[in-house]
Amino acid sequence: MSRAALFHLLRSHSNQLVSRNIHSGYPCRFATWSYAAYTQCAKPKPNLNSETSIFTAQKRWASQAKTTEDDNKISFGPRKGREDDGDEKDTGVVYCGPISSTIKKVKMLSLSTCCLSVSLGPVITFMTSPDMNVILKGAVASSVIFLSATTTAALHWFVSPYIHKIRWQPGSDSFEVEMMSWLATYIPRTIKFADILQPETNRPFVTFKANGNFYFVDADHCHNKALLARLTPQKATHESAFKNL
Repeated sequence: MSRAALFHLLRSHSNQLVSRNIHSGYPCRFATWSYAAYTQCAKPKPNLNSETSIFTAQKRWASQAKTTEDDNKISFGPRKGREDDGDEKDTGVVYCGPISSTIKKVKMLSLSTCCLSVSLGPVITFMTSPDMNVILKGAVASSVIFLSATTTAALHWFVSPYIHKIRWQPGSDSFEVEMMSWLATYIPRTIKFADILQPETNRPFVTFKANGNFYFVDADHCHNKALLARLTPQKATHESAFKNL
């Protein structure tokens, strides 16, 4: 009993001393040590697995965002990544059009606007102006359809000679080209070198003519100079009959 009373007395005295020192602005070492020990125990330990997973997720999200941004950009060269994997599977590819993907995107946009103009143009014209004359409404709707179809046809005429891809084996007397139809789909064609002629036209972006069709090859991006020399025939020089006179 005496020991218990003595222990209780010492404990109450120490508590009074700690509270007195805290109120006076001079915390004791025991209070400081107790607070430090409490914060040391209460502080959560860093989880290395969670930090690693968060860093991996952020890195994956950044790579996906970069890929999406690159896909949305208009490219002026052959695509890298998935399209390069597809090109590796193609055998004998010696030339790829540098703006092939851009032309396809523009043609898809032109076809979409043309379809919307043809389908929704007359409906919008007849529904928005109920007081307008029927003949005038028909003229407006026809004008919208005509302008949309004309721009789509002009775009197809302008980019139809563009060669998107060439497959050729050295030593062969023919090669295969990929052209784009008016529906923005790729069409393969086989051309013989014997059928290549000098294009006699003022049409822009034409390299050679074969089987009644015009073709265009970007000479700056055709790295096979032997093939380029065979695709660009030179004009025959006609010597004058009075040269030796």
